[in-house]
This record gives sequence, C-alpha cells and structure tokens, in this order.
Amino acid sequence: MGSDLDLRGTTIDSSLLLDVLTACTDPATGSPRVGNANFNSVTFTDHAHFDSVTFTGRADFSSVTFASDADFSRVAFAHPVSFSGATFTSVADFNGTTFTSLADFGTVTFSSRVDFSSAVFTGTSYFTLATFTGHADFSLATFSGNANFTMATFAGLATFTSAVFSRTAFFDVTTFASSAYFDSATFEGLQHIGPLACVGGVVLDKARFTGSQVTIEVVTPRLSCERTAFEGNATLRLRYAEVRLSRAMLMAPANVHAWPVPFRWDGNTVEEDHFTDVGSPAGVRLVSLEGVDCAHLVLTDIDLSTCEFSGAFHLEQIRIGFGCRFGRPPSGWRPHHRLLPARWSPRKVLAEEQHWRSHQPGAAGRGWERGPLHGVPEREAGPDDLVGVYQQLRKAFEEAGNQPDAADFYYGEMEMRRHDMQRPQAERRLLGLYWLVSGYGLRASRALSLLLVAMGLTLVLMVLFGLPDDTPDPKTTGTYGAGVVQTTTKTPDPVLSLSWKKRVTAKRAEKAALVVVNSVVFRSSGQNLTLPGTVIEMASRIGEPVLLGLAALAIRSRVKR
Repeated sequence: MGSDLDLRGTTIDSSLLLDVLTACTDPATGSPRVGNANFNSVTFTDHAHFDSVTFTGRADFSSVTFASDADFSRVAFAHPVSFSGATFTSVADFNGTTFTSLADFGTVTFSSRVDFSSAVFTGTSYFTLATFTGHADFSLATFSGNANFTMATFAGLATFTSAVFSRTAFFDVTTFASSAYFDSATFEGLQHIGPLACVGGVVLDKARFTGSQVTIEVVTPRLSCERTAFEGNATLRLRYAEVRLSRAMLMAPANVHAWPVPFRWDGNTVEEDHFTDVGSPAGVRLVSLEGVDCAHLVLTDIDLSTCEFSGAFHLEQIRIGFGCRFGRPPSGWRPHHRLLPARWSPRKVLAEEQHWRSHQPGAAGRGWERGPLHGVPEREAGPDDLVGVYQQLRKAFEEAGNQPDAADFYYGEMEMRRHDMQRPQAERRLLGLYWLVSGYGLRASRALSLLLVAMGLTLVLMVLFGLPDDTPDPKTTGTYGAGVVQTTTKTPDPVLSLSWKKRVTAKRAEKAALVVVNSVVFRSSGQNLTLPGTVIEMASRIGEPVLLGLAALAIRSRVKR
C-alpha cells in the first residue's frame, strides 16, 4: 500500500506536486502509488498532473481549487474519492480513469472542458448540482453503479456517446444549455430519465434500452431516436419537442405523449423560460416513423401534420389518440379548370400527400406544404405508395371505433387511387365520377346538392316534355250480335301538343313535382306521361335515390362512433 498524504489547506505548485508524487513512486511499476490522500481545500496554482497515479486508500479533493489544467487521466481510485465543491478553472482530464468505489463530484464547478471519456465508475457516481461550463465528454464511459446527475447544469455540449449505464441514470431537473448526445449509449435495467431540459436537443440515435421499462421526460426542441432500440415498455413524456423515430425498434408497448403541464420533481419545476421566450408551442411534433414497426406504438396529443408514415410497418395496429392532429388542405377558393371556383374538401391529410400535391402545376399545387426533398420528387412517396398508408391508418381508426377520422383516411385512400396513374383508366374514371357526385360517399352536401339539381332538372323536363296536354280519358266501344254484346275499352296515348308558353303553368308544375318526389323513393307517380316523360321518370327513379342514399351514407360516416 502507498504512503498516506495529508496536504489539506496548503498551496501547491507543479514543482512541489512532482516532488511529492516522485517520493510516492512504486519502484516495481514506476508509477506513483498513494494510500489515503487528503487534499481538502488545497489550491493548485498551476498544472496539476496526477496522471497514472494509483490511490489505494480514500482520496479527498473536496473544496480544492485547480487554477490551471488538472490531469487525472488513467488514475485508479480503489476507494471512495470526493471532489465535492471543487473548482476546475481550466481543462480537467479524467480520460480512462477508474473509480472502483464511490465517486463524489457534487457541486463541482468545471469552468472549461472536462474529459471523462472511457472512465469506469464501478460504484455510485454523484454529479449532483455540478456545473459544466465547457464541453463535458463522457463518451465510452461505463457506469456500473448509479449515475446521479440530479440538478446538474451543462452550459456547453454534453457527450455521452457509447456510454454504458448498467444501473439507474438520474437526470432529474438537469439542465443542458446546448445539445446532449446519448447516441449509441446503453441503458440497462429500469430507467427513469428526467425530467430534464435541453435547449439544443437530445440525441438518442442507436441507443439501447434493455430494461423492462423506461420513462423519458424531456423538455427540448428536438429529440432524435433514429435506430434506437427499446426492448421493454417505453414512455416518452415530452414538451416542445420535434421527435424523429426513424427505424427505431419498439419491441414492447411504447407511448409518445405530449405532457400538458411543466414537469415537477421533488418540489422543483423544470425551467422552461428559454422555450417560452422564443414563443415555441409546448406541443410535441412527430416528424418521421419511417422503418418503424408501429404494432406497439401509442400516440397521445401529438402533432402529426408533418409526420412521414410511408415505410412504417403494421400501421393498422397503431393507436392514435383523439388529441393528435394531422395536416389540412389549403383553405380558400381556387380556380377549377379555369371555369368555376372550387375549394379543397376539408379533411385530415398526410404530410406525404401534401408533398406530392405541391409538385402539381398551377392551382392544383398551390398552398400545399413542400417536403424536404421537394427538388427530387422521385424520392418522395407518390399516390401508389400512399394508398396503402391511408388504408392501414383507416383500419387503425376503425379498430379504435373512431369512424369520423376513419372516413377522412378512406377519402385520402380513394384520392390516391384516383390519381395513381398505374391503375386502369376505367377504374380511375369510375372513381372520378364517385368523387364528383358524393366525395366517395363522404360528402353529404355534394350529394344533396346534386340531388336538388337533378330534381330541379327533372321538374323542368317533365313540365316541358313529360306531361301530356291533359289526362286521356278511357274510351269504350262495343258491338251487338247474336244476342251478345262485346265491348272494348282503350286509353288513348298521351299527347303533348301545347305551345311552349302554355306548357309552363302552376298546375303542370304541381303534377311534375309529384313525379319528382315519388321518383326519389322509387315510387311511381301514377301520372300519364308522354314517351319522353316515361324515360325521364325511369332515369330519375334510378339516379335520384342513389344520390339520396349517398348523402345518408355520408351523414352516417360522420356521426357513427
């Protein structure tokens, strides 16, 4: 065991420190070996080089001031070590350092860059209330015990790339003024990360959560979980966040939830002043589910207006809560075929459809949101891709009993089929007619408007061409012979010979109205009609009840639950 040192309260320069460590050098290894070391309240006036030192006993660096660089790289602490309240005014290097027991960095101030890359924390590590002013690098660090960063402040970049957290990682009310990188990190066991605030964004790309339950509570403008593996249940409670889940692996139920109120922990509220000052909405926006198996995914109060669903799997099993919001078509009127004004039918629209429509020429593409790949439309999803996406999401809403929203996605599915140039032309024309007369059986106003137009047209045609001059009276003729009377009764064919002016009368309009009303409910009016009138009545008895049925179907799709 090395020699004990007690230098508390002293002032040490680099020359004196070198003499002390040289005196403690182990001849067998050529490296300093120190037993119990007490540096409490020591001031190091210049470079403090402890690299490759082995502390075999307790080490106390609490309230120490490092006026220049502090090098603790490849140091081995075999027993508890405390840097509580220490101040590092320059670079602090703990690269490759091993902490076998408790490591206490509570209330430490790192005024410049600090390097804990490849450090090994076997016991519990405390960074409670620590302040990291510069870049804090924990890349490849291993935390075998609990890692406690409660209420710590990271003013610069925080990097935990490829770090391993074997037990609980505490980031309660932790503040990151820049970005926090946890890419390729491994979180084992049960985890409850946060609530924390990160101004720059949290990156969890390729991270692995191997426990049966993980809860992440974050206030941040960006949360990236590309290729992140959640092997157990996952709950993401977020505020202000834009979330990317591309190719994330969800192996158990996962819930992404926009948290409605500021996070609180142990009586403390997570600071949100930076987000409210810039006027950002507190809601959560999901931007990509590409490559995600959505069979276990639940979304609650999420903005999906810019979310790309194409490339996701099992969308028919996704659960989308009533608080989720989708995009909408452009509002206002537009010219349609340069003749009549028209407007887009209000409905829920996927981001990919908006991107595709933005490529359409003229008024058809005006007002639609452009996608990130607008300059390369061949890389964006087209109608043939979106048919399946709309269909699966429609099934998901139907399974949830949400028929009104399912109707919107059925409309989108039909729209994409109508615009899919790979489908037969006859099918697309039939769909075009279905869209025109009733909006695929979902637009009651359109069907009712056409029904009124059809009834009005039938009324006019009946008055002008369908009703005879008057109702023909039956005529009976007979003969008598050999004591037998034979009679024959015939009704003359209806004749219309009135002038145009005399055809338009209230009485004839009343009779025509009776024909129109009865035709809507498949009934014969009982009126004697001319041959053109009979044809008109037959056509109206076929077409008008269909329009009425389509209107009833559209109303039912909106009120059914």
